Order: sequence, then structure tokens, then C-alpha cells
Amino acid sequence: MKVKIAKIALACTLCLLCCCVSQNPVQIKNAGKINVSLPFHRFPDKYTCKGEDISPPVSIKGVKNAKSLAIVMIDLDAPKGIFVHWVAWNIPANVTYIPPAIPKKPVVEKPVKMVQGRNDFGNVGYDGPCPPFGTHRYVIRVYSLNCWLNLKPGVSANTLYRAMNGHVVQIGSFTATYP
Repeated sequence: MKVKIAKIALACTLCLLCCCVSQNPVQIKNAGKINVSLPFHRFPDKYTCKGEDISPPVSIKGVKNAKSLAIVMIDLDAPKGIFVHWVAWNIPANVTYIPPAIPKKPVVEKPVKMVQGRNDFGNVGYDGPCPPFGTHRYVIRVYSLNCWLNLKPGVSANTLYRAMNGHVVQIGSFTATYP
């Protein structure tokens, strides 16, 4: 009986830890703030599966003492928990604007240099909001890092989070909804 209770307690603890990790997957100590913004608070269709499904324009201000930037966009309200829509890193730290329609390929040279990972649709690059029902909240987080990351293109957000641990200088986020 004691062994059974211990196993249940361990399983509950692991579930709680997994939830905490998905909510705040990168350990950040004393990170400064970056100002991140999109030109809207509700995604226009062109940035979603109902339109062109192109990446949105992202403004980034206030980056200091960093070598590179990373971006992760997530849906907080997906039916099965957090859902990743975009993973990108090794963006030069002096970038203040990421234009719309970043190519959906692993290594991007123009209009902004970056490496892209695999989203939860199973694709490399950006795939926009496509909620099955209701209004969802989408968070774009930008991390400034004190290094360049040596990751293969196409890795998951979890792999990126692990690589960023201990290297985050600043963080900023912006939330928009759809529909």
C-alpha cells in the first residue's frame, strides 16, 4: 500500500512539474525587460490559417548587452494545453523589427537572419492561429541571449528552452487574441 501511495505521489509531483515547466520553461534570474509589440491586439485573418498564414510583424525595443534573440509563439488556450506556433533563434541582437512573411524554411537569410524550429503542427517556421473553437490568447515571447545557440534547424521549443537556460539577459512578450 505504501509503495502504491508513493507511486501516486511521484506521478502527481511529475505532473505538477511538467505544468510548471510548460508555463515558465526557461529559468530566468534577474532578466531585464524588452518591449515587444505587434501592430494589433486581435490577429487579422492574413496571419492565420483562414488567410495567408504568414508570420506577423514584430517590433522589439530595448535590447541591451545581448548577442542574439529568440522567439517563441504559443497558444495558451489550446484544447490539450500549450501549443507552439513559432520557434526561431540566432536572430541578431540589433534587430528591432521582424517584418511579416518570414519564409517557412529552416535557415532564413533575408529579410532577417534566423534559424527556425518545428512548431506543434509539425512544420518548420510560423503557422498562425487556427483555434478549433472560441477565442484564444497567443503570446509572442522574445528572449535576448548572451550567446549564439548551436542548435540544428528544426528542433522543438523544448530543445530551444533547454539551450537558453542560463543565457537569457532580457525577456519581453506581447499577447494578441484570435478570433
